[in-house]
Amino acid sequence: MGRTPLMWAAWHGNQGAVRLLLTCGNVNPDKPDNNGLTPLHCASSNGHQETVRPLLARDDVNSDKLNNYGQTPLWGASFNGHEGVVRLLLTRGDVNPDKLDHYGQTPLWGASWDGREGVVRLLLARSDVNPDKPDSYGLTPLWGASCNGEEGVVRLLLARKDVDADKPGDNGQTPLYRASWNGHEGVVRLLLTRDDVNPGKPDKNGQTPFDVASARGHMGIAALLQPRTAPIFSSGQA
Repeated sequence: MGRTPLMWAAWHGNQGAVRLLLTCGNVNPDKPDNNGLTPLHCASSNGHQETVRPLLARDDVNSDKLNNYGQTPLWGASFNGHEGVVRLLLTRGDVNPDKLDHYGQTPLWGASWDGREGVVRLLLARSDVNPDKPDSYGLTPLWGASCNGEEGVVRLLLARKDVDADKPGDNGQTPLYRASWNGHEGVVRLLLTRDDVNPGKPDKNGQTPFDVASARGHMGIAALLQPRTAPIFSSGQA
């Protein structure tokens, strides 16, 4: 795997070993393994805050270095919900909190997809984070949170005026469509509070949220989305 002793120590949060190895002049603290992961990647992704600190104190450690998937230490910490590490990394001027990986996914996207509400709050507090940035497939953070039923994250994103609550992915599926498909009734209720959500919006195959909720047996959601037929009046009636 191409991993150094420092990398293994950082991965497991062994603070003593990390600090000792960093005193050795022949140890490269930023050396990546075969997947492009550095010791800082390893410590950040696993939430080892006290191991991250001595690595960030080194001038020869790139705190925003990409692995082979284009993901930074902040991306890994965000996706895995490690708020303490995220706070540390966000104090760095050389860390871009909105950097895309090779799939077009930002740290906020990863945190939203996995329901990391605390991390989402931290990232949304940054003016340099776009809360509505879609990935390479056109899927936004709200889409990911809605798809997975992450109600807390959905609430946070819907509170933002710069989030398009009805933005479809490349497949034509909106957040409401995907939440209806997966049976996330709480998310559906939240999305329906937004005036900019069209509950009858079809995907590229012409299916609406009501159609897929009904077909998949999510009858509570189908009742919420039940199309309303306009009354038919005979001639002379108002």
